[in-house]
Amino acid sequence: MTNLKVRTASAPLDLEGGLASLRGDCARMSPHWTAPAEDKRTPVAPSLPHGVVVPSESARLIDSMSDYGD
Repeated sequence: MTNLKVRTASAPLDLEGGLASLRGDCARMSPHWTAPAEDKRTPVAPSLPHGVVVPSESARLIDSMSDYGD
């Protein structure tokens, strides 16, 4: 998505977008993005979570959905 408010006179306004425009937008924004710190979470044993209650209507809804969507 092109942010029209950030464009300068040196960058032409491309209302149609496209891959080249998207790549240009990403290249201009990349200095503002930071990589998250390394995640050091450890997996939780399935026996530890407790007290989770799922309504039967929700369980039936999820069970009736296909694995990959239709």
